[in-house]
Amino acid sequence: MVFQRYRRGLFITAFLAAPVTLYLVYVISPYIQAFYIAMTDWRGVSATPRFIGFENFARLFSDGIFWKAVRHNAALLVLLPLLTIVIALFFAFLLNVGGGSGGLSGIRGSKLYRVIFFFPQVLAVAVVAVLFQQVFRPDGSGMLNGPLMALGAKPVGFLSNPDVAFWSVLGVMVWQAVGFYVVLFSAGLASIPRDMFEAAQIDGAGRGSLFFRITLPLLWDTVQVAWVYLGILALDVFAVVWVMTDQHGGPDFSTTVMAAEIYRNAFSYFRFGYASALGVVMFFFTVGFAIISLRLSRRERIEY
Repeated sequence: MVFQRYRRGLFITAFLAAPVTLYLVYVISPYIQAFYIAMTDWRGVSATPRFIGFENFARLFSDGIFWKAVRHNAALLVLLPLLTIVIALFFAFLLNVGGGSGGLSGIRGSKLYRVIFFFPQVLAVAVVAVLFQQVFRPDGSGMLNGPLMALGAKPVGFLSNPDVAFWSVLGVMVWQAVGFYVVLFSAGLASIPRDMFEAAQIDGAGRGSLFFRITLPLLWDTVQVAWVYLGILALDVFAVVWVMTDQHGGPDFSTTVMAAEIYRNAFSYFRFGYASALGVVMFFFTVGFAIISLRLSRRERIEY
């Protein structure tokens, strides 16, 4: 018996040695290097960067552009998951439960609509950013400003007006993300027994009650996961801001985010130590958000 346990432990150790080693080398090791570089004045060229301790972090917290980026990430952290989940839940419920006679079947052509909703998800983020650059063009060739100008209205500076640019970025991110979560919530709805909806309908429940008393509680675990993923996306957003906006986060840093400032400081200003300090702060923001979200949204699982 002891020998068998020894062989089993040896087998498990040998089986896990390769993946654990790869994880340590390619995941944990870069994190440690980033933490070290954040405490240096390294500019990407010297072989031995000078250690400066927490100077980069002190400079970071007195940087107005950094706080602008934090505010934008914080706004995205709240608005992107909220808007995406609300819109995706509405369409998923409509496609699977909210249509047809009696409100217990999806609308006609729901399978086709799922494909249409999911289509933006298959596009690369950079492609989406370039696409919406053309949609938001400030002249008559823009998809939005063209009709406005044809009606005699003034064009809207979707990407050139600091008061509007951030909301344009948010709209693009919601547009791209909604389709995936429509499909995700639709899969969750398909696993809910129809008997539950039929029983509730017999008791006189309307569509609102079907959604809030049956659909949402039974999809809560899926909504929780979606919120965490969307929150991480909101913190890690880079391509849309960098490709679509003027001055890569403009105008006047009105759309900049932490990821854009990391890239700008590293590869435009060659301040790799300062950029690493930004990355460390962003790392703790992301991990902290995930832990807090999972704890706050924890609840007992509803069995069905």
